[in-house]
Amino acid sequence: MAQPKRKSCHSRAAKRATHKKASMPAMSKCPRCGAVKLPHTVCPSCGYYKDEEILKIEE
Repeated sequence: MAQPKRKSCHSRAAKRATHKKASMPAMSKCPRCGAVKLPHTVCPSCGYYKDEEILKIEE
């Protein structure tokens, strides 16, 4: 099996690893109450999903 001729430097490994960072999840606005929520999920503030009440939120 082939062996590397020289040890790879830390900067080269860091350059490869720059794209492995986590990104922010996409956020959407609830059409009913206007709160920010994850897309395709039940709104945590009003409890609705696609004009249908899924959770009963007590005020």
